Parts: sequence; C-alpha cells; structure tokens
Amino acid sequence: MKVMALCSYPLEAAATRFRVEQFSNYLHERGVVVDIRPFLDSEGFKKLYSGGSQWGKIKKLLSGTWVRLRLTSGAASYDLLFVQREAMPVGPGVFEWIYSRLGRLPIVLDLDDATYVRYVSPTYGRLGSALKFFGKTDKLIDRSEVVICGNRFIAEYVEGRGKRAVVIPTIVDTDIFTPAERSNEVPVIGWIGTHSTFPFLEKLFPVLTELARRHRFVLKIVGAGREKVEVEGVEVVNLPWSLDREVQDFQSLDIGLYPIDIAGSLDAAWLAGKSGFKAIQYLAVGVPFVMTPVGVCAEIGEPGGTHFNASSDEDWYNALDKLLSDDGLRAAMGRAGREHSLANYRLDIHAETLARVLREVCDGRGRDT
Repeated sequence: MKVMALCSYPLEAAATRFRVEQFSNYLHERGVVVDIRPFLDSEGFKKLYSGGSQWGKIKKLLSGTWVRLRLTSGAASYDLLFVQREAMPVGPGVFEWIYSRLGRLPIVLDLDDATYVRYVSPTYGRLGSALKFFGKTDKLIDRSEVVICGNRFIAEYVEGRGKRAVVIPTIVDTDIFTPAERSNEVPVIGWIGTHSTFPFLEKLFPVLTELARRHRFVLKIVGAGREKVEVEGVEVVNLPWSLDREVQDFQSLDIGLYPIDIAGSLDAAWLAGKSGFKAIQYLAVGVPFVMTPVGVCAEIGEPGGTHFNASSDEDWYNALDKLLSDDGLRAAMGRAGREHSLANYRLDIHAETLARVLREVCDGRGRDT
C-alpha cells in the first residue's frame, strides 16, 4: 500500500515531523509506504517566517506550486492521499482535489490544530488571513473518508460535519525523548516555542520577576524569534530553535513552562483545538511543568502528580515556588510524568491505530477503530 502524504512544510515544522515523518518507519513495517511531499523546502520555510524581501517569499511559494503541479502526473501510482492540514499554506484546496480525482484516491485528512477557525495572521496580518482561504478546511473534511484528529475537540467538530474522526494525539518517540541526568547548579526554568506563542510567555514576566526575589533560577527561552529578551531581576538564556538541539533543550530543564493566554481576542474554539504538545514533550523527558489548563491541556497528565495547573498569576507563582523550593518534588513529578508518557503516548501503539485506519480506508471499509 502506497500513500502520498502532502504537507505544507518540511521536517523543520513540528506538524510534519511529529504527525507524519516519525510514523513512517512503523507504517513501513506494517506494509504502508509513505511518500512525504512537502510544499515548501527547508529554505522556503525559513524565508516564509523570517524577515527579508517579499519577492523572495513569493518565489518560494511559486516554486512550491510548480512542484505540486509536477506531482499530478504521478498521482495514479498511489493508493491513498494523506493530507496533513493542507497541501499548501495559501490558496484553496486545489491540489487535494486534483490528486484525488486524477488518481481516484480516497483522502485521509490530518488535523492537529483548529485550522477551521478564522484568525488574523500574526506575521502577515489580514492579507495573510485572506490568502489562507479558511473555508478550505471544512471542504477538505467533507471530501475525506476519515479525519485523524489531534484531540477530542477537533474530533467533535469533524463529527458535527457528519464525518468519521479518529483521535491520535501529537506525540514524540519516547525512545528519543528520554529523561537525562541534569547537573544544573542553579535550577533552570524553561520555555520552548515559536515567535507566535512567545507573547504567552511574556505575560508571565511579572510573575517571574517576583519569583526571582525569593529564588535564584535561570530562565531558558528557545524559539522566541527575538534577538534579545530581558526579564527584570532574572538571568535569561535566549536561544534560537534548532532541530539538532531539540531534545537536549527539553532535557536540560528542571521546570517547564506552558502558558496559554486565554484573555483578549483569542477564539475559544481555537484554544480548544491546541494539541497540548509541549506538555507531552515535558512528560516524555521527565520534566515537571506548570500549564494553563485550557482545552485538551486540562486533560493531559495528572495535575498535582506530573505537573501543576495555573490559571492566574497567583497560581503560577505558587506552583513555581513549590517546585523551586523542593528538588525532591521535582524529581518525583518528573518520574511520574515519564511513567504517564509511557502508559499513554507510546509511538508504536498510535502507529498501529494509524496503520489500521489507512488500510480500512484503502480497502473501502468504515469500521470504527
């Protein structure tokens, strides 16, 4: 069985890496060969979300479109079309339609985020939002045989449109994301994210400043997209995100941060659709963490056992104060988190579910998994 997997982004993007690529070896062992076809290459992905000329970005979008056009001739050689969110990050779902028609391929859509919720692009503003063609996700759901969903909130939306949904959370390989011995003389509190979620962390800066009056700690920030980050009274280590360093960055932390800003103009459905992936990464490497319990994040781990939940500044301060005051508590929660990860987020188990769904769709069956 041969699957054409369409992704907007290359392996540098977490969605491609953890929703598609990391399953490929497991699927191959089960007779499912996955051919991953990203729209953007590594250089194009970097250009799209960085500074520089708009013409350079447009050229990369045109190049990706040309690659998609060339792929149409080979669509019939596949048995199934797997679409991770969308075939390209802008425009309507043209290529999904073309490939499925030319190759007479059933579609399995993968949604790890609530891409059906409209928003204003933090990078490109309203123009970027217009180019996203937000109605595309609904049309792709309607065309699909099955939708693989990152959490139950997305699944409920899909089922509300009369389509079959199967929940497979965004996970990591627990043989790669493992606990490591930490020898930090000063506890390291850390956040690993992207430029678009960095404002969530900024909301915590006053809490961290207050916390620094009582405790000495280092704040490690990875992926903020800022050359310089300063927090009053706090020693800050600010690093760009690196694929080669990804696992080590998580392993280096004594305490993880996972804030989500639930105030302001953020849509409740968009928040509910978030995957909670950072929490799953913390669990895998045995790092205790503090998290905003919104959407699926309220259902991950064991509050008080693997992590603490925090909804207010006072909650954040108290939770971090407890963890900084007790290295034994940090160690115990880290061990509990690792055990929870192995019990609930093993790659082989979820790969088996995915393989079964793909086979059923290819065989024309519609049984629940």
